[in-house]
Amino acid sequence: SPPPSSQAAPTRSRRQALATLAASESPPMRRVLSSAPAAEMIGAAVAEKAAVRALSARAVSTAAAVATEEGGGISMKTKVPGPVGLRLMEQHGPQGASGGAISLFCDYRASDGCYLVDADGNRMLDMFSQIASLPLGYNHPSLLAAQADPLLATYSTSRCAIGLMPPMELPELLDETFLKIAPAGLSRVQTMLCGSSANENVFKAAMFAYRAKQRAKAGRGPTDFTRDELESCMVNQSPGCANDLSILSFRGGFHGRTMAALTCTHSKPVHKLDAPAFDWPTADFPALQYPLEHHAAENAAEEARCVDGARAIFEARLAEGRPVVGLIIEPILSEGGDLHASPSFFASLQRLCGEFDAAFIVDEVQTGVMASGHMWAHQAWGLPEAPDFVVFSKKALLGGYYFKEAFQPPQGRHVQRRSDTDPASHWPGPSLTAGYRIFNTWMGDMTKLLLFRAVLEAAEREGLQARAVSTGAALMRTLEAARERHPRAVRNLRGAGTIIAFDCETPEMRDELAAALRNNGVLVGTNGSQSIRFRPALIFGDEHVDEFEGVFAATLRQLAL
Repeated sequence: SPPPSSQAAPTRSRRQALATLAASESPPMRRVLSSAPAAEMIGAAVAEKAAVRALSARAVSTAAAVATEEGGGISMKTKVPGPVGLRLMEQHGPQGASGGAISLFCDYRASDGCYLVDADGNRMLDMFSQIASLPLGYNHPSLLAAQADPLLATYSTSRCAIGLMPPMELPELLDETFLKIAPAGLSRVQTMLCGSSANENVFKAAMFAYRAKQRAKAGRGPTDFTRDELESCMVNQSPGCANDLSILSFRGGFHGRTMAALTCTHSKPVHKLDAPAFDWPTADFPALQYPLEHHAAENAAEEARCVDGARAIFEARLAEGRPVVGLIIEPILSEGGDLHASPSFFASLQRLCGEFDAAFIVDEVQTGVMASGHMWAHQAWGLPEAPDFVVFSKKALLGGYYFKEAFQPPQGRHVQRRSDTDPASHWPGPSLTAGYRIFNTWMGDMTKLLLFRAVLEAAEREGLQARAVSTGAALMRTLEAARERHPRAVRNLRGAGTIIAFDCETPEMRDELAAALRNNGVLVGTNGSQSIRFRPALIFGDEHVDEFEGVFAATLRQLAL
């Protein structure tokens, strides 16, 4: 286990933060925040929900000030992973190794703010934040305070099937969280477990809507299924299974590792090898040249080529009787190497979708929730209307998607016909209920809704969306200066807000630089074939940029790049 000194100080400071909160609150809240055992905390918490919701901005700010005293900056004791981490990897290997990609074991109790502490007590500046998924870093006072909400204890111990028997607080919590920040034109939201499950269900919803339109043209209702459809779908065949419909995706894109999402993923072969895939089309994504201002004509031509290629796919599939019914795209193709395109490119794709009656799906799993400087990165495109779907996860703390009313799966019971021309006939199988067409046991996680509410409150109070813009600009200036001094190591610099990346001259150089940065106390991500990417928490500030700048300069000198 890690040295005791790596845990003691942060634990004391967090208790001090809660004590500070307790001193400023009402007696019921005071009892909640000052109790240590879980049973005592829950017993006191049930006294008053209103007291929990009344946590003052002043109290949380005080707690944050206390929390910033924890641990200081970077502090390295060993290489990463060190002896304790290596021993844990050896122990965990026979247990299954969590998929085999573990790079280090962490001490999350000792971690705080933008600093991650590993099992050997190394304290690193984390500029990757658990693959872009921590909005407020580690052990943020607002999230620690949210643990005192009695609803959190209730939801944790009695996890509900949200799609079947949701808690009575669900509509209010959605209004206070995801609907509060919904993109303009999208008033409906569906929570899910993760980005992959969200995309899977988006694809289904798009296909349901397209098939409903086909039935309408045949004079049938949206759930007026034929007997052929009911029987053939049970053996994975048409016409019940819409095997002729497809989703268009792009080279370099990443949309998940479940089967349909994996079909639309084209970032690395390792994700796809040996797994079956649907016969769905893939279009080219623009390969822009940098600096952008020096290659405007070439990049415009490249984007036009890719739009023409996507159009050709739509036309060919339609002519073959295999229409494309949805197009999925990331604002920044993240796993594929942080690939960018202009707003006009994305607007052209939306127009194509309108022309061919396909759903325009924007996957904001990695770009959503303020990291780009906008709440949703696609808002920078200036589209004439909202996308049909916007998918979220990561910094949103749980997966899900926004959607237009037209893509609400039809509800109610069904009339079945033996064929398109036969009169209504009874289906002898189980009764069909449309509500189960978009469904799973959990349909999200109520605890994460409570925590996300605290995230949004903290973001508003601390101005974190504006900070993503200013801090991102500061980080870009640091990297631009490094590019001038080390052009082999830093090239093709690009970014939006704090979603920033650059390429190294070779994949080997990229790997060497990322490993050296980690051993020197800075965690970064890698993507594409030779890119380094930055995905810091929203609380990442100028002081962290300054600390990174010193380590980055020293590391580049150390490697003689």
